[in-house]
Amino acid sequence: MSMELLVSTLLLLGLLGLAVVSDLRRHRIPNALVLAGLALGLASQANAGGLGAVGDSVLGMLICFALFLPMYAVGGMAAGDVKLMTMVGSFLPFHYALWAALFSLIAGGVCGLLMVLARGQLLQTLGRYWLILRAQAYLAPGSDEVAGKPFPYSIAILIGTLNSVYWQLVAGGWGV
Repeated sequence: MSMELLVSTLLLLGLLGLAVVSDLRRHRIPNALVLAGLALGLASQANAGGLGAVGDSVLGMLICFALFLPMYAVGGMAAGDVKLMTMVGSFLPFHYALWAALFSLIAGGVCGLLMVLARGQLLQTLGRYWLILRAQAYLAPGSDEVAGKPFPYSIAILIGTLNSVYWQLVAGGWGV
């Protein structure tokens, strides 16, 4: 593993850690953190691989943005989460950015399911989703449902990114 890759990865994980702390405390991810992360991600890619790596980084950003934007559009997450995932894409080659986004979506789903189970609202939540399917329209969760409470999605993004970084650095990747 090159020193540039190690520094870039540690920087990304540090920024994600700051985002998680902010999300837990204030339910917000500061734009300044995301903008600084985007600049640092692009700079680290330029340092490690030149202009080609910057193009790869921009593609990673676009992939992450495109996968998370629909969730924001339907009210499933906040704009800060979309911006944070886009920042993650700036640090990673596009194929690992794709995996980070997919792992983050899976982690978010698992975290959501665990929250529903912990609060004993599985049947209530499944019932609402059944009504959504039957009505073919989104039905917002009630104020008493755990699905209607803010969820710090930055945790899922951190978990998903850690999975992608693990496969990239430690396990040697998927041969991509």
